Amino acid sequence: MNHHSIKIEKTAHYYTHGQITPKVKYFWMVAHGYGQLASSILRKFEHLGEEHFVVAPEGLSNFYWDTKKGTVGASWLTKHHRLDEIADFSRYLWTIYNHFLPQLPNNVQVMLFGFSQGGTTQVRWVLNNYPTMPRFDHLILWGGVLPNDLDYAQYPDFKKQSIYFVCGDKDEFLDAEKLKAHQDFAEARGIVLKNVSFEGRHEVLVPVLNRLMADFY
Repeated sequence: MNHHSIKIEKTAHYYTHGQITPKVKYFWMVAHGYGQLASSILRKFEHLGEEHFVVAPEGLSNFYWDTKKGTVGASWLTKHHRLDEIADFSRYLWTIYNHFLPQLPNNVQVMLFGFSQGGTTQVRWVLNNYPTMPRFDHLILWGGVLPNDLDYAQYPDFKKQSIYFVCGDKDEFLDAEKLKAHQDFAEARGIVLKNVSFEGRHEVLVPVLNRLMADFY
């Protein structure tokens, strides 16, 4: 058996909230978690006003989350041909970023938000073409951790960025042991995380998001 690969065109989908106007001060790129759809995560941002423009790309792989109900979810990558999947979604996110950023005011703040798997996705995209990185003001990892297979010593500019780590105190995927290991991992690599904890599970809560945004105003 011989294995081959070929690059093809693929139709990708994304959702937006807000309008591109001179009033926009915040440009959000939001990456959903494993099994979510972009339309689902975007609902957490629909209360934002005219100063915000939000785009939520959807992972390139779809699957039936619940075969009986026919519920569909999306994923950013698996371990199968993972390097190709990382390269594919990185090109995809660059395309979205380069499409919208030039249309926005020059002084717009760029907010990269990743929930769960979407957090590691954002980090992998940011560093995939290093030293070329997308310009961003804040990276928000919400219930998602730094990928532990990257050599962060190779990315000194990344360590200078504003990086938030947001997690619920009852997150079913990140217990106290895992949280400590993640914090130790970051500190050992010189990555400063702005930790935000809240009462809740593995979820994005709008009141917590609003509280977090007070740091940006």
